[in-house]
Amino acid sequence: MKILAMIQGEYGRRNVANIRANGPSSWSLETWTAPKALPPVIDEPEEFVPAALPQSELLVCFQEDGRAAQLIPELARRAGARAVIAAIDREEWLPRGLANQLARWFQERQIPAAFPKPLCSLTEVSYGLRDHAFPYRSEIIAEFARYFGRPCFEISHDGASGSIRSVKVVRDSVCGCARSVAVQLAGIRVQDAVETAGLAHHHHPCMASMGVDPDFNDTLMHVSGAVMKDAVRDALGLPVDYVTPDGNVERTT
Repeated sequence: MKILAMIQGEYGRRNVANIRANGPSSWSLETWTAPKALPPVIDEPEEFVPAALPQSELLVCFQEDGRAAQLIPELARRAGARAVIAAIDREEWLPRGLANQLARWFQERQIPAAFPKPLCSLTEVSYGLRDHAFPYRSEIIAEFARYFGRPCFEISHDGASGSIRSVKVVRDSVCGCARSVAVQLAGIRVQDAVETAGLAHHHHPCMASMGVDPDFNDTLMHVSGAVMKDAVRDALGLPVDYVTPDGNVERTT
Protein backbone atom coordinates (compact mmCIF):
# COMPACT_ATOMS: atom_id res chain seq x y z
CA MET A 1 0.00 0.00 0.00
CA LYS A 2 1.23 3.48 -0.88
CA ILE A 3 0.65 6.05 1.85
CA LEU A 4 1.15 9.81 1.91
CA ALA A 5 1.19 11.46 5.34
CA MET A 6 0.67 15.17 5.88
CA ILE A 7 2.62 16.37 8.92
CA GLN A 8 3.46 19.70 10.52
CA GLY A 9 5.43 18.95 13.67
CA GLU A 10 6.32 16.47 16.41
CA TYR A 11 2.83 14.92 16.51
CA GLY A 12 3.02 13.84 12.90
CA ARG A 13 6.69 12.90 13.03
CA ARG A 14 6.08 10.53 15.94
CA ASN A 15 3.18 8.86 14.16
CA VAL A 16 5.12 8.48 10.92
CA ALA A 17 8.15 7.05 12.73
CA ASN A 18 6.01 4.37 14.38
CA ILE A 19 4.25 3.44 11.13
CA ARG A 20 7.59 3.10 9.37
CA ALA A 21 9.11 1.05 12.17
CA ASN A 22 6.21 -1.33 12.74
CA GLY A 23 4.05 -1.35 9.62
CA PRO A 24 4.24 -4.08 6.96
CA SER A 25 7.39 -4.04 4.85
CA SER A 26 5.20 -3.97 1.74
CA TRP A 27 3.93 -0.48 2.61
CA SER A 28 5.62 2.62 1.25
CA LEU A 29 5.24 5.84 3.21
CA GLU A 30 6.02 9.33 1.95
CA THR A 31 5.48 12.58 3.85
CA TRP A 32 4.59 16.13 2.97
CA THR A 33 5.15 18.88 5.53
CA ALA A 34 2.41 21.50 5.49
CA PRO A 35 3.41 25.14 6.01
CA LYS A 36 2.94 26.49 9.51
CA ALA A 37 2.28 30.02 8.26
CA LEU A 38 -1.10 29.86 6.52
CA PRO A 39 -3.96 32.37 6.23
CA PRO A 40 -7.03 31.78 8.41
CA VAL A 41 -9.17 31.15 5.33
CA ILE A 42 -7.63 29.48 2.29
CA ASP A 43 -9.50 30.33 -0.90
CA GLU A 44 -6.90 28.90 -3.30
CA PRO A 45 -5.45 25.74 -1.68
CA GLU A 46 -3.54 24.87 -4.85
CA GLU A 47 -1.22 27.81 -4.03
CA PHE A 48 0.03 25.94 -0.96
CA VAL A 49 0.11 22.33 -2.21
CA PRO A 50 2.88 21.13 -4.56
CA ALA A 51 1.79 20.29 -8.08
CA ALA A 52 3.81 17.06 -7.93
CA LEU A 53 3.10 14.72 -5.03
CA PRO A 54 3.76 10.97 -4.62
CA GLN A 55 0.77 9.09 -6.02
CA SER A 56 -0.78 7.30 -3.06
CA GLU A 57 -3.68 5.01 -2.26
CA LEU A 58 -4.13 6.37 1.25
CA LEU A 59 -3.74 9.92 2.53
CA VAL A 60 -3.21 10.13 6.30
CA CYS A 61 -3.43 13.63 7.77
CA PHE A 62 -1.64 14.62 10.98
CA GLN A 63 -2.17 18.38 10.69
CA GLU A 64 -1.64 20.52 13.76
CA ASP A 65 -3.97 23.42 13.03
CA GLY A 66 -7.31 23.98 11.33
CA ARG A 67 -5.76 26.06 8.56
CA ALA A 68 -3.68 23.14 7.30
CA ALA A 69 -6.79 20.93 7.44
CA GLN A 70 -8.29 23.11 4.71
CA LEU A 71 -5.64 21.72 2.36
CA ILE A 72 -6.78 18.09 2.72
CA PRO A 73 -9.07 17.93 -0.36
CA GLU A 74 -6.44 19.45 -2.68
CA LEU A 75 -3.77 17.21 -1.19
CA ALA A 76 -5.95 14.14 -1.79
CA ARG A 77 -6.72 15.25 -5.33
CA ARG A 78 -3.10 15.82 -6.32
CA ALA A 79 -1.93 12.59 -4.68
CA GLY A 80 -4.70 10.59 -6.36
CA ALA A 81 -5.73 9.19 -2.97
CA ARG A 82 -8.50 6.58 -2.98
CA ALA A 83 -9.10 6.86 0.78
CA VAL A 84 -8.37 9.39 3.53
CA ILE A 85 -7.82 9.32 7.29
CA ALA A 86 -7.83 12.72 9.02
CA ALA A 87 -6.99 12.47 12.72
CA ILE A 88 -8.82 14.48 15.39
CA ASP A 89 -6.73 14.35 18.54
CA ARG A 90 -7.42 18.02 19.18
CA GLU A 91 -10.60 19.63 17.91
CA GLU A 92 -8.79 22.88 17.08
CA TRP A 93 -6.64 20.88 14.62
CA LEU A 94 -9.79 19.81 12.75
CA PRO A 95 -12.87 21.72 13.94
CA ARG A 96 -16.16 19.84 13.65
CA GLY A 97 -17.63 22.29 11.13
CA LEU A 98 -14.67 21.79 8.82
CA ALA A 99 -14.72 18.02 9.43
CA ASN A 100 -18.37 17.95 8.32
CA GLN A 101 -17.50 19.93 5.19
CA LEU A 102 -14.64 17.56 4.37
CA ALA A 103 -16.86 14.53 4.93
CA ARG A 104 -19.43 15.90 2.45
CA TRP A 105 -16.71 16.77 -0.08
CA PHE A 106 -15.30 13.25 -0.04
CA GLN A 107 -18.74 11.63 0.00
CA GLU A 108 -19.77 13.57 -3.12
CA ARG A 109 -16.67 12.22 -4.87
CA GLN A 110 -17.19 8.69 -3.52
CA ILE A 111 -13.84 8.70 -1.71
CA PRO A 112 -14.00 6.90 1.66
CA ALA A 113 -12.83 9.13 4.50
CA ALA A 114 -12.48 8.50 8.22
CA PHE A 115 -12.19 11.17 10.93
CA PRO A 116 -11.26 9.22 14.09
CA LYS A 117 -11.69 11.15 17.34
CA PRO A 118 -9.45 10.28 19.06
CA LEU A 119 -7.12 8.70 16.51
CA CYS A 120 -6.85 5.57 18.65
CA SER A 121 -10.57 4.87 18.08
CA LEU A 122 -9.99 3.63 14.52
CA THR A 123 -10.85 -0.02 13.81
CA GLU A 124 -11.28 -2.07 10.65
CA VAL A 125 -14.98 -1.18 10.43
CA SER A 126 -15.50 2.12 12.28
CA TYR A 127 -13.98 5.20 13.90
CA GLY A 128 -15.02 7.17 16.97
CA LEU A 129 -16.53 5.92 20.21
CA ARG A 130 -20.00 4.97 21.45
CA ASP A 131 -22.61 7.52 20.29
CA HIS A 132 -19.95 9.19 18.18
CA ALA A 133 -18.84 6.01 16.39
CA PHE A 134 -19.28 5.90 12.62
CA PRO A 135 -18.98 2.92 10.28
CA TYR A 136 -17.05 3.11 7.03
CA ARG A 137 -16.50 0.84 4.05
CA SER A 138 -12.99 0.92 2.65
CA GLU A 139 -10.54 -1.92 2.20
CA ILE A 140 -7.73 0.62 2.11
CA ILE A 141 -8.56 2.23 5.46
CA ALA A 142 -9.25 -1.22 6.95
CA GLU A 143 -5.82 -2.41 5.82
CA PHE A 144 -4.22 0.46 7.74
CA ALA A 145 -6.47 -0.19 10.76
CA ARG A 146 -5.39 -3.84 10.97
CA TYR A 147 -2.07 -2.56 12.26
CA PHE A 148 -2.74 0.91 13.70
CA GLY A 149 -5.71 2.41 15.51
CA ARG A 150 -7.65 1.18 18.53
CA PRO A 151 -5.21 -0.81 20.70
CA CYS A 152 -5.66 -4.57 20.83
CA PHE A 153 -3.60 -7.07 22.82
CA GLU A 154 -3.22 -10.77 23.38
CA ILE A 155 -2.16 -11.37 26.99
CA SER A 156 -1.12 -14.65 28.59
CA HIS A 157 -0.74 -15.02 32.34
CA ASP A 158 0.20 -17.62 34.93
CA GLY A 159 -2.81 -18.87 36.81
CA ALA A 160 -0.75 -19.94 39.80
CA SER A 161 1.24 -16.76 40.38
CA GLY A 162 -1.31 -14.40 38.85
CA SER A 163 1.42 -12.60 36.88
CA ILE A 164 1.43 -11.71 33.20
CA ARG A 165 3.77 -13.87 31.13
CA SER A 166 3.61 -12.16 27.76
CA VAL A 167 1.81 -9.39 25.89
CA LYS A 168 1.40 -9.38 22.11
CA VAL A 169 0.35 -6.15 20.39
CA VAL A 170 -2.27 -7.14 17.81
CA ARG A 171 -2.99 -3.54 16.84
CA ASP A 172 -0.83 -0.64 17.94
CA SER A 173 -1.85 2.95 18.52
CA VAL A 174 -0.67 5.09 15.62
CA CYS A 175 1.68 6.91 18.01
CA GLY A 176 3.17 3.66 19.33
CA CYS A 177 1.63 3.96 22.79
CA ALA A 178 0.28 0.39 22.80
CA ARG A 179 3.77 -1.04 22.27
CA SER A 180 5.09 1.12 25.08
CA VAL A 181 2.31 -0.10 27.39
CA ALA A 182 2.89 -3.76 26.44
CA VAL A 183 6.52 -3.62 27.57
CA GLN A 184 5.47 -2.37 31.00
CA LEU A 185 2.79 -5.03 31.52
CA ALA A 186 5.05 -8.07 31.31
CA GLY A 187 5.67 -9.61 34.74
CA ILE A 188 3.15 -7.59 36.73
CA ARG A 189 0.14 -9.04 38.55
CA VAL A 190 -3.08 -9.35 36.56
CA GLN A 191 -4.93 -7.34 39.19
CA ASP A 192 -2.56 -4.41 38.60
CA ALA A 193 -2.59 -4.58 34.80
CA VAL A 194 -5.38 -2.09 34.05
CA GLU A 195 -4.04 0.60 36.38
CA THR A 196 -0.50 0.05 35.08
CA ALA A 197 -1.74 0.44 31.49
CA GLY A 198 -3.38 3.76 32.37
CA LEU A 199 -0.22 5.12 33.99
CA ALA A 200 1.97 3.87 31.13
CA HIS A 201 -0.36 5.56 28.63
CA HIS A 202 0.09 8.94 30.32
CA HIS A 203 3.85 8.49 30.59
CA HIS A 204 4.24 7.74 26.85
CA PRO A 205 3.02 10.59 26.69
CA CYS A 206 -0.31 10.82 24.87
CA MET A 207 -0.48 13.85 22.58
CA ALA A 208 -4.28 14.14 22.53
CA SER A 209 -5.89 17.30 23.85
CA MET A 210 -5.96 18.22 27.53
CA GLY A 211 -8.93 20.52 26.89
CA VAL A 212 -12.45 19.30 27.65
CA ASP A 213 -14.05 17.98 24.47
CA PRO A 214 -17.80 18.70 24.12
CA ASP A 215 -18.54 15.29 22.62
CA PHE A 216 -17.27 13.46 25.69
CA ASN A 217 -17.38 16.11 28.42
CA ASP A 218 -13.82 15.00 29.13
CA THR A 219 -10.34 15.50 27.73
CA LEU A 220 -9.40 13.45 24.68
CA MET A 221 -6.24 12.41 26.51
CA HIS A 222 -8.36 10.89 29.28
CA VAL A 223 -10.67 9.26 26.72
CA SER A 224 -7.62 7.82 24.98
CA GLY A 225 -6.36 6.48 28.31
CA ALA A 226 -9.73 4.80 28.90
CA VAL A 227 -9.49 3.18 25.45
CA MET A 228 -6.07 1.78 26.38
CA LYS A 229 -7.29 0.42 29.72
CA ASP A 230 -10.31 -1.14 28.05
CA ALA A 231 -8.03 -2.91 25.58
CA VAL A 232 -6.19 -4.51 28.50
CA ARG A 233 -9.46 -5.43 30.22
CA ASP A 234 -10.71 -7.02 27.02
CA ALA A 235 -7.50 -9.04 26.56
CA LEU A 236 -7.81 -10.31 30.14
CA GLY A 237 -11.52 -11.08 29.84
CA LEU A 238 -12.46 -8.42 32.40
CA PRO A 239 -15.52 -6.13 32.23
CA VAL A 240 -14.91 -3.19 29.87
CA ASP A 241 -15.69 0.43 30.74
CA TYR A 242 -17.06 2.86 28.17
CA VAL A 243 -16.99 6.65 28.38
CA THR A 244 -20.33 8.13 27.33
CA PRO A 245 -20.79 11.62 25.80
CA ASP A 246 -22.20 12.92 29.10
CA GLY A 247 -18.98 11.98 30.87
CA ASN A 248 -20.36 8.94 32.68
CA VAL A 249 -18.72 5.54 32.65
CA GLU A 250 -20.66 2.44 31.63
CA ARG A 251 -19.39 -1.07 32.24
CA THR A 252 -20.15 -4.22 30.27
CA THR A 253 -20.56 -7.53 32.04
